[in-house]
Amino acid sequence: MDVGVKEPARLLVVVLAASAIACGPRATPAPAPAPVPAAPVPERTSRARDTARTDTARTARARTDSARADTARAAPERRDTARAESPRAPRARPEVAARGPRLSARTDTLPLRALRAPVRVCAGGDVTLGTNLDTAWSRVATRLLRTRFGRRDDPATLLTPLRPLVADAELVLLNVESAIGQGPSESKCGPRSTNCFAFRAPPASAPALRALHRGATVIGNVANNHSRDAGSAGRDSTIVALMRAGVVVTGADTLATPVRTAGGDTIGVLGFHTSDSTPDARDTATVRRLVARAADRYAAVIVTMHIGAEGRGAQRTVDAQERFLGADRGNPVAFADAAIRGGASLVIGHGPHVLRAVEWRERGALIAYSLGNLLTYGPFRMREPANRGAVLCTTLDQLGRPREAELRSTLQLAPGVLQADVSARAAALVDSLGRLDFPRTGARVGPGGRLEPRRLESSLGQPAPLR
Repeated sequence: MDVGVKEPARLLVVVLAASAIACGPRATPAPAPAPVPAAPVPERTSRARDTARTDTARTARARTDSARADTARAAPERRDTARAESPRAPRARPEVAARGPRLSARTDTLPLRALRAPVRVCAGGDVTLGTNLDTAWSRVATRLLRTRFGRRDDPATLLTPLRPLVADAELVLLNVESAIGQGPSESKCGPRSTNCFAFRAPPASAPALRALHRGATVIGNVANNHSRDAGSAGRDSTIVALMRAGVVVTGADTLATPVRTAGGDTIGVLGFHTSDSTPDARDTATVRRLVARAADRYAAVIVTMHIGAEGRGAQRTVDAQERFLGADRGNPVAFADAAIRGGASLVIGHGPHVLRAVEWRERGALIAYSLGNLLTYGPFRMREPANRGAVLCTTLDQLGRPREAELRSTLQLAPGVLQADVSARAAALVDSLGRLDFPRTGARVGPGGRLEPRRLESSLGQPAPLR
């Protein structure tokens, strides 16, 4: 009986004690069981940051705190890539992440190259070696050369005075300002036209151009307004004739022409003209894209442009659209900016038939806006200043940048009668035009035609150093 009473009483005490605990104060709760340890999250220690930077450079992960490290470790030409990427951008392929907007124009935008050996390049302007599309002119010109100058008008003889001017070149770049061929052809000029010229040089022109320098690579540009003077078929036959002779052709399409150098490098060369039938120099966005594509593939890129108005009144270079005989002839400055931002290190201009300024961007690219008439045997008016031309020679150093540049002045006494100009009048003209049109970046032409970046006078009267 006592046992039966004690058990219920004990049970009641236990229940009351549990209730008191449940309803009592919570200041000292029972300790919760320890959680299962999770994988540790690394802090942003200096070692972790270094690791993140290494991973970022390898995977192109675009996070804000690693973009700065990615920029510092990248090559100079990629410095603005990290800024262009979104902080939360998904992982991108390295080649896509590396292609960002380049710096603005008129600054040093050239990427650092790695050429195995320097390359000497000599470039000239327009070359026309006669025309068999105007038989009346041909008869008169042949007689003039024979009786007045004692010369023949075959292409090899016409080119002979040019050989010493390119003798030290590894690459020779010329604008082939005509079709090449023979036989019947439709004329592009109407019977009553007074401002139309059609040129087609004899087939011997192609091997003569190749023989200009047997130890060098001769490159002929066909992106100009005379390559189709014998029609599209004539242009095609011109390209075939040049290639069969061993002349490297550029300007036939939008792909850069690969040119092998003696040092084992490959340089890309692109030709442009203000026409939709050739790589169009007026479409500067496309110009930049095509040059950038070439710069991604080749150790250095050279661009040649047939652009601008023509004649005595076209010697000045302006950052504006130019027109000639009602046609849009492009903006040479905008074109050059696009080519350089795409990665070109040397831009060679021709087309105005007169000399223009040479611009040397600070520690960057070299731009000749027009080298004028070099050797033009055709129905041209060889009066001043159209009779002045120049050969520009420069060395692309192992960083792919122009160095040791010079202008070699030329003079034509008559159409096709070329000689070196000992008075260096062309060099003086280019120096003056550079000072007028590009006071900060126009190249200075010194003694012997040596080209140098122009240094502005500082407030102390001393040449301001290039930055």
